Amino acid sequence: MVSSITNLTRNGLSDWMVQRVTAVVLGSYTLFMFGFFALTSDLDYQQWQGLFSAMWFKIYTLAALLALVGHIWIGMWTVATDYVKNIWVRFIVLAVIALTNFVYFVIGFSAVWGV
Repeated sequence: MVSSITNLTRNGLSDWMVQRVTAVVLGSYTLFMFGFFALTSDLDYQQWQGLFSAMWFKIYTLAALLALVGHIWIGMWTVATDYVKNIWVRFIVLAVIALTNFVYFVIGFSAVWGV
């Protein structure tokens, strides 16, 4: 039995639901961005900055960033607990993943709110 101390929600069904909800958020963000690129002819810096300076889009991007971090964590935690049997190696792998996720979030947050 794998200890659930590093699990996101401590419950497999809840993790499954979080994984699906984050996938929907990420999918909607991706579709929005594809639509924005497809419908915006001659995209320039002012249009790009205008999109990212709107408060609603900053919140949407932050939600997508949080969804990405949660989605990565649940997926990689599942892979690590299934395939990395040595507990110390698994701990190191999960620590590296957590640190990488944290760095992704900090850089993404500063990029979004720094505009």
